[in-house]
Amino acid sequence: QITTLINHKDKPKRSDKTLQAIQRVGQAVNLAVGRFVTVGEAIANENHELKEEMSVACIEARRAGETIAQLTDVASLDHPESDSHITIFTDKTGVVKAARLLLSSVTKVLVLADRIVIKQIITSRNKVLATMEQLEKVSSFQEFVQIFSQFGNEMVEFAHLTGDRQNDLKDEKKKARMAASRAVLEKCTMMLLTASKTCLRHPDCESARINKDGVFHRMRLALEQVIEIVTDSRPNGENEMAPISIYSGIKEFKNKVEGLRENLYFLSKENLSTMLEVILEHTEDFTDSAYTSHEHREHILELSKQAKMELEQLVSVWMQAQNQKTKDLMEDLEVAILKTCQCMNELKREVHSAATSLAADLLKYHTDHMVLKALKITGVEGNLEAVAEYTCKLSEQKEQLVEMCRLLRHVSGTEPLEITCIHAEDTFQVTGPQVLTNTLFSVHLISAAETLALHPSSKIAKENLEVFCEAWESQLSDMSLLLREINDVFEGRRGEKRVYLSLPRPGKHNANLKALKPVKLDTEEQAKIAKLGLELHLLTSDVDSETEKWEDQENEIVQHGQGMSSMAYSMYLFTRGEGLLKTTQDLFHQAEIFATEGTKLASALHAFSDQVHEDDKPLLVLEAEKLISMCKQLQVTAKASAQGKSATFTKVDACILKTRNVMTLLCQLLPLCFKLLRKNKAGNGCLKPAPPWKEDRIRTGTNAHTPERRVETFGIKSLENHVTNMTFLESK
Repeated sequence: QITTLINHKDKPKRSDKTLQAIQRVGQAVNLAVGRFVTVGEAIANENHELKEEMSVACIEARRAGETIAQLTDVASLDHPESDSHITIFTDKTGVVKAARLLLSSVTKVLVLADRIVIKQIITSRNKVLATMEQLEKVSSFQEFVQIFSQFGNEMVEFAHLTGDRQNDLKDEKKKARMAASRAVLEKCTMMLLTASKTCLRHPDCESARINKDGVFHRMRLALEQVIEIVTDSRPNGENEMAPISIYSGIKEFKNKVEGLRENLYFLSKENLSTMLEVILEHTEDFTDSAYTSHEHREHILELSKQAKMELEQLVSVWMQAQNQKTKDLMEDLEVAILKTCQCMNELKREVHSAATSLAADLLKYHTDHMVLKALKITGVEGNLEAVAEYTCKLSEQKEQLVEMCRLLRHVSGTEPLEITCIHAEDTFQVTGPQVLTNTLFSVHLISAAETLALHPSSKIAKENLEVFCEAWESQLSDMSLLLREINDVFEGRRGEKRVYLSLPRPGKHNANLKALKPVKLDTEEQAKIAKLGLELHLLTSDVDSETEKWEDQENEIVQHGQGMSSMAYSMYLFTRGEGLLKTTQDLFHQAEIFATEGTKLASALHAFSDQVHEDDKPLLVLEAEKLISMCKQLQVTAKASAQGKSATFTKVDACILKTRNVMTLLCQLLPLCFKLLRKNKAGNGCLKPAPPWKEDRIRTGTNAHTPERRVETFGIKSLENHVTNMTFLESK
């Protein structure tokens, strides 16, 4: 809106219609500022330490908004009534100054609000740490139950605050790290309860103490990692050095090689040679691994040797082309570039095959959890020798899984998935056998099994081992999903998919929604809905293909399209009994969020329609209105109550059907927008300036974000109205 005001054409005369349109834009700016400032003032009243700064910024923003409204007010302009054309602004600098002040003050409000959110998270973390210290020191069950109840409430608050923050993060790497840390806290909260109870029941048992200390240590590390992400800091001023994967190394190397087509002088041959050496050094993780098959090892070594030869040939032709740019030499250079890139693609395919086939075999082999079952049986029998024997087998399993994660990281395909692989590797390390890290013990399964073997009649020790075994099984299940995502990325079916990891689960996590009974689909129901799910899967692939065509991946239309595709893919996985959506209630909640994202896309399409030529606008507006209508229907369906198994399945079917219809429309909308964008760029070099807003657009815009909605985003609204994303065992 401000851009529309500043960029208006400076003609000496304007019609009443145009002048009134600009007046409406000025009023819309003032109204929007008023709503924004209302939220800022509410935040200021609840945070006294920043109240003065926030209040000053809010006053400046309100004053600037009012100034803009006054400067665009028709009644304040002095003009002869008989003249059909009137002067718009005698001096445009007033609006420019007001706009600068407004943007400056709004930015200040946002920065202050962000500081408050960060402080809330840090304060919440400090409360959790203080209560953890009390839990470590308790000596009676009664005192433990009392303090753990308080600890549970504090963890719920912390989970809510960090979940909101995770969703707000723009950096996908930080988002993945935050999801990993919060997953550790969720699992460790359950472990902390049983490990502490076991230690209280058996205070003289060394293995029980080691078990409990490991859980507390792991939780403290995870809490610190969350704060590092939130405050964007590293301990002792260290810089985060993410390990380079083979996938990213090959991608960068190929970009440099292909760049020679445009510029023969933008890098040196030494740079290319060094890049290849780094990639080949990383392939040693595969060739040196005891778990890589002989066939894969031989192929990787052969391709590494071929890559060196292809680069030598490329450098030779490249150096000649720098001295003498003949047609024959340029053709030879093109051939050398193609052969080098083809060799690197084959190497990438080979290491991907080596990593994923190993992972698939291992996960399939360990799917029966025989070692865990044996540990439980021998523990209950009190057979320490057998426990020691299965401890060795679990150690071997852990080494295999850690190596699997290390190799998968090289072929993960995206930075978020790479971070997830690193987190999985750490998780197997700390939930596996006893490991001494510096002077601290990690959380591990073995100490829980040893404790049960020493106290075979202890129900608490048995429960504790069950919880640790469940954590191990859960991690293996997560690895199966991760492997599937890595394969999907490699085969081009999916892009950055880990966007909605903090999905709330109403039926499972909110005490106020106990009446809801979330259920899973049985095998027969999955079979009925499989065809619909497959159609949804194909549509997500089509949408991903369309979004990849856009040069500007930050475009709002692309962002919303990718988000909708990600959620639709999760719903497809649900039809197969896989993925993050575990119950029908999860699916319904995801459908609501999907519909909301679709409505946001429709708003972006409306804004885009103001920038295209008048001939193209009606079709785009019509499609946007159709999208709004379909999203509203989906929201109504998702929110409708369903009692009984048959009604619930009918609702699931309807939600997926309506989601499929929205995705079908999205597949038509994206190429249309892409075509219009290219058409405008080709015709004008840029999109035409946005015309003055119409009255109905102002009404739509002013209702899009109410003060209550903004307050909720900043965590002012009571936590009782939110759904937490953390599971807790009952303290009793």
